[in-house]
Formats: sequence, structure tokens, C-alpha cells
Amino acid sequence: MNIKEMITSNKPYISKHEDMDPTLKTKAKNLLWEFNNSKPDEDKKRSDILQELFGTCSPLTFIEPSFKCDYGFNIHTEGLTIINYNCVMLDTSPIYIGANAFIGPGTILTCAGHSLDPKERGMGVGTSKPITLKKDVWIGANCTICGGVTIGEGSVIGAGSVVTKDIPDGVIAVGNPCKVLRPITDEDKNL
Repeated sequence: MNIKEMITSNKPYISKHEDMDPTLKTKAKNLLWEFNNSKPDEDKKRSDILQELFGTCSPLTFIEPSFKCDYGFNIHTEGLTIINYNCVMLDTSPIYIGANAFIGPGTILTCAGHSLDPKERGMGVGTSKPITLKKDVWIGANCTICGGVTIGEGSVIGAGSVVTKDIPDGVIAVGNPCKVLRPITDEDKNL
């Protein structure tokens, strides 16, 4: 299996530095430069760049610069997706973002990790696991979502949280590490 097949699969994997193909990032880097240097009123240009960059991109995907990612082709959006300033997506595995997702500024979605063994880490051994944000998810500002995590439908992640484990549907979760605070109630929905 080549590196592109590994990184587009839904399965966690381990790679070595020598497995990486630097040409896979070249297209993304060029498109991101264009995107991040576009004028504020160039909405159509930004949308066209995202359509070319992402693996699947809803026409209702809106991202404020500066935005960074590794590959782009591993990012998939459905329906309305609002991503605020200074978001980073390390898409060394697929990242799925469901409809009506709101991602706060300064948020990082990082599929990539490194070996816990210092000798392996020194040799460039890394890990990667996919990330899924189901529909109607809201991620507060300055959150980190780690590889292998699924955030359930309708859930809210409080600002500054570090999400290392799955979050169920319909809850408010906060903290480092992020933990469920409480379910979202009908009263919350009527605010």
C-alpha cells in the first residue's frame, strides 16, 4: 500500500518519515497560499479554491483566512460549514465535517501523532487516525480535536477544550481532557 492509499483510508496507521511523499503537499501549499492571500471580497475565488483543495466540499463551506492543512484532499464537508480564523487541520487521515458545523477560531483538528517510544519518534515514526464531526456540531474557540475522535451529532465543545476521546450526541463537553458536562436540554434549544 502506498502512502496516499494509507492516508485516505479510514484506518489508523503508522508511518515512517521515509514513507512520506513531499509532492503530495505541494498542491495544497500552493492553493493555501492563494486562499490565505485572497482579498476580503473575493468570496468566489475562495470557494473555487476550496472546491479544488478538499476531497469533498459543500458549496456552503466558508472559511476565514488564515487556514492551514497538510493535504486538503483528506477533508470532507457536507452542508453548511463555518470555520473561523486561524484553523489548522492536520489531515494525515480523513477529516469528515457534517452539515451545520461551526468551528471556532484557533481550532486544531490533528489526525497526526507521533510514536510514544523516543527512539521510534527520533526515527520519524508517526501515527494517524481519522476525525469525524457529525452534523450540527459546534466547536468553541481554541480547541484541539485529536485523531481517532468522533464528536456526536448536535454536541457542543467548550472553548479551550482538548478532545482526546469520542463525545456522544447532544451534549456539552468541556475541559482538558474534554469531558461531558451535561446533555443539551430543550430549554437550551429555546434560548
